[in-house]
Amino acid sequence: MARNVLGGELEPCSTDPLTGWYRDGSCHTDESDLGSHTICAVMTREFLEHQRRIGNDLVTPMPQYRFPGLVPGDRWCVTAANWLRAHLDGVAAPVVLASTHERALEIVPLEILRAHAVDVPPDPGSLEG
Repeated sequence: MARNVLGGELEPCSTDPLTGWYRDGSCHTDESDLGSHTICAVMTREFLEHQRRIGNDLVTPMPQYRFPGLVPGDRWCVTAANWLRAHLDGVAAPVVLASTHERALEIVPLEILRAHAVDVPPDPGSLEG
């Protein structure tokens, strides 16, 4: 069973658009996912513009890869390295912690992900590890 960054079962990220390394709606990963598409992020205009500037166009549809092109508000499994770069540049997209794969922690510390969380539980103390 895949785990999220909070230690629970990995929850789906998005089925519309259908996201994930496997296009299964979740941020599942494996050894062939060299980019570590493990962070479930909610797209913002600033994040999408940043990604385009660094050579990661998430807006233009690419049907050959089953990629519909994204708009603000879409949830998408983004690479941990590109999300971290956006964070360092001040334009990180909000993160759905329950849908972010634990392997993201190999690249991005939990404290940084928490700071951008949009799915804080009723008892934020439960986020303490």
